[in-house]
Amino acid sequence: MRSAIDELPGSKIREVANAGIGRADVLPFWFGESDEVTPAFVREAAIESLREGETFYAHNLGLAELREGIAAYASSLHRPLGPERIAVTSSGVSALMIAMQALAGAGDEVVAVVPVWPNLTAQPAILGAAVKRVALRPRDGVWRLDLDELQRAVSARTRVLIVNAPNNPTGWTLTRAEQQAILAHCRRTGTWIVADEVYERVYFEPGSKAAPSFLDLAEEDDRLVVAHSFSKSFLMTGWRLGWLVVPPGLLDAIGKLIEFNTSCAPVFVQRAGLAALQGASDFVPGLVERLRNCRDTLLPLLAAVPRAQVATPLGGMYAFFRVDGENDSLAFAKRLVAEVGLGLAPGAAFGAEGEGWLRWCFASRDVSRLAQGVERLESALRL
Repeated sequence: MRSAIDELPGSKIREVANAGIGRADVLPFWFGESDEVTPAFVREAAIESLREGETFYAHNLGLAELREGIAAYASSLHRPLGPERIAVTSSGVSALMIAMQALAGAGDEVVAVVPVWPNLTAQPAILGAAVKRVALRPRDGVWRLDLDELQRAVSARTRVLIVNAPNNPTGWTLTRAEQQAILAHCRRTGTWIVADEVYERVYFEPGSKAAPSFLDLAEEDDRLVVAHSFSKSFLMTGWRLGWLVVPPGLLDAIGKLIEFNTSCAPVFVQRAGLAALQGASDFVPGLVERLRNCRDTLLPLLAAVPRAQVATPLGGMYAFFRVDGENDSLAFAKRLVAEVGLGLAPGAAFGAEGEGWLRWCFASRDVSRLAQGVERLESALRL
């Protein structure tokens, strides 16, 4: 086995979840998904596709009508773009892996803003790239990026910069000024930006349809690849459908990589994705308001817990918090499962920069479950 694979860490989130599997008393907030099912109109589109016998291979880059639908959807939120920049993938994580396969290889330097979902830093490592990490830090109740530190880290040697915003796990979101500075700097250094923007619609700034995106600023030939997923904004985590927005000159290469990875996304899943886009204006705003209510229910309760420190997330579906004196997040998360039946993700799962923190996915249909979870946390701290 390649040493790069052998040295990959196992999922610490799964390690905690495995400790609670089979226990009906556990409140599970460890995974990054809502407990709401996919909307009925999306499921019905897939069922109808299956009834029509659409069980065969599709184009590597996706159904033409879905690519056109994605382009129209993206254009409604950002600057206009066409389907010649869209590649449909079998999940957001596949989109990110294919982007990395296209851009980085053995010996290349990749810079990542962290803490972050571990797949984003594991993917370049799998390909043999060297990953440098630039850490977000909490200041004045908000996670912040040291832009000067990032610009020092990204040089002409840097092949790819990975930025996930809104960020999993912290909820940090780039400002427009930060995006402008990063884009200008990467143009000077010749660095590709891989932007994971899967949480762009889960953004809580009043009056905003979406979080700031590099697509609002970049030209079509900029070295920018943006990854998206149907999982979060459309409650489709189990469907495994995503997309990439790429410069037109990169699309053929992306199609080749899709062929060598998954060949294509299943047609009936793509039909479901198209239905989701067609219903986005009716569905997504309501989902975001429900998630805002979840956030605004949980955050004050967590802030009132003795020794707890929590920053308010501007986007995403997570509260990232710590309890003074609990510095081993994996041990603490396991103890919460064992002693009080509370399932949270350990911050160490997102890199050393997350150690001592816990991630709580607040996407719950019933906000009373969030209050119950905080009661269990307080109970554990009294033991």
